[in-house]
Formats: sequence, C-alpha cells, structure tokens
Amino acid sequence: MRPRTVPRAPGALFTGVALVTLASAPAAAAGPAAAAASAAVMAPIEEYLATPVAEAALARSAAPASISGQATVMVLTKQGYRTVARGTNGFTCLVERSWMSPFASAQFWNPRMRGPVCYNPAASGSILEYTLLRTRLALAGRTKEQMLEDIRAALAHHQLPMPAPGAMSYMMSKDGVLGDALTHWHSHLMFHVPKTDAASWGANLEGSPVVLDDRPLPEPETVFLVPVARWSDGSAAPPVSP
Repeated sequence: MRPRTVPRAPGALFTGVALVTLASAPAAAAGPAAAAASAAVMAPIEEYLATPVAEAALARSAAPASISGQATVMVLTKQGYRTVARGTNGFTCLVERSWMSPFASAQFWNPRMRGPVCYNPAASGSILEYTLLRTRLALAGRTKEQMLEDIRAALAHHQLPMPAPGAMSYMMSKDGVLGDALTHWHSHLMFHVPKTDAASWGANLEGSPVVLDDRPLPEPETVFLVPVARWSDGSAAPPVSP
C-alpha cells in the first residue's frame, strides 16, 4: 500500500471549535487561486491563531480523553507556544501549523492548516523540540529556505535531540484542515524513530498497515504512521483504501 500524500503535520488533523476563528476564511472563500497564493509565503501571524479555549480543545482532541485529559496543553501565541494546562501523565498536546509539513509541500505556509497532536512522554522530551524550533523560526520571520538552513545547522551542531526510544504520538482528531483540497486524513498513530527506510518496518507493502510518507524531513527522524479504526471520540473512522 503506497500512501497518498500524507501530512506530517505530517502533522495534521483537527477540531471544528477552532475553525470558526480562522482569519483565513476570506482567502478560502475567494477561491483556490487566492488560497494557493496565500500559502506561497507566510501569512500575517493573526491568520494562524485561534482563541486559547478553542485551541486547547482542539489540541486535546488529538487523543482519547483518558490520555489528553491529563496531558499538558500548549497553545500558539504571537510569541510562540504557551502552556495553558499542566498535565500529570507526561503527554503534551498542541496544534501544529503548516510549517511542520515537509519543506517541499505547497501547503507549507497555508494558514488554514491545523494539526492536533498528543506526544507521549518520550516524544515530549525529544520530538516536541522539532515543533518548537520550527515555530520559533517561522515566528522570527525566516523564509522557508532560511528555516531549512537553520535546522540543518542545528542538526550539524548537535542541537536537536534524536527521537527518544519509544517516542510516539496520537493524531486521532476527526476535525481538521490539511490543506485547501483536503480536510483530514485517517485517524492514526505516529511512531518517531531515528532515520531508517520503509523496509525496516514493512511500510507501504501490500497488506501492511504501516505507512511511510517518504518525503525528506531535515530533522533526525523517520515517522511511521499506523491508521486506527476510531477517532479520539470513539466514533468509527473510515478505513484506509488499499
């Protein structure tokens, strides 16, 4: 099974409570051409923001309430991510933005994109730093090309952690925006490992449930995705087409 273009948030799946706050709605309403143009460069930061209450609810929708209800929650502000709830189980839930997409993605700056994710304790101590770094660079006004250079430099100077053993994340929200032509992908789990290939996990093979979007990421990780049968609220998720 070969994946269709899979988001990294690849980071990306998301909740209706935040969608009413999106300042990008006028661009979307203006048609595909305007939406595509708005994604070519970073939009004004206000277009990426939601109200803290809406964003916190969206973040928690990434995982079942038994997990996200006890997690730390972060929301995006003009200054970066801010913690609005301190958790007790070591998980961290937040909403990734479009700049967590592969750098080759045409949606890299799309302000409509929202990617609720809940990192487990191992990922909170390693993979979360990738999101925080990209976000700091984006909010500092770095271009996509400059961001890529900065991440490569950080990696060369050993400033980015390797994925911790057991690092994984939940992306099970059924409400989301992955781009102008797609709302959400499948409810899925993500497993973050040091750089490897699809064969090491049997990914993308006929009958295998493991998916690898093999577009390159500069961070020192490979992300395997495993679709699951239900959304975080317990409702049935559509099956993955073969």
